[in-house]
Amino acid sequence: MSENAQPVFSIEKLYVKDLSVEVPNAPQIYLEREAPQINVQLRTDGSGVDEGVFEVALTVTVTAKLPDEKTVFLVEVAQAGIFQIRNVPQEDLDPIMMIGCANILFPYAREAVSDAVSRAGFQPVLLAPVNFEAMYQQNRQQAEAQAGTDLPIQ
Repeated sequence: MSENAQPVFSIEKLYVKDLSVEVPNAPQIYLEREAPQINVQLRTDGSGVDEGVFEVALTVTVTAKLPDEKTVFLVEVAQAGIFQIRNVPQEDLDPIMMIGCANILFPYAREAVSDAVSRAGFQPVLLAPVNFEAMYQQNRQQAEAQAGTDLPIQ
């Protein structure tokens, strides 16, 4: 990285990398009147594609289950983007991808989840806003704690 080079960040492409909808107990599940419990899980992954070009994928998994543990639906969306990130220090790459890029991808993932659930015949699921910075910090702390427990005992 040269001293005079300005940092570059641009969105090259946004796309749905993977979309899965499962309604394992159809058609009987549509006769249920109980409101399901909704569980949402998020995962962000980033990898290099080319010099200064990265793919970041935000995977959202939404599972709806009835109190008797019967699955109503399962929707998984991997919303991805290709980002150009140049002239930034190596230690800043991970936060840029896991926080900045995830914030860009989230509204698209939110829309894809809502649309998929609606098309499956259920009330749309509207995902609450996510603090990706807090999520990133929590994941880093867990990784550091895990690394600390994995040290060999002398």
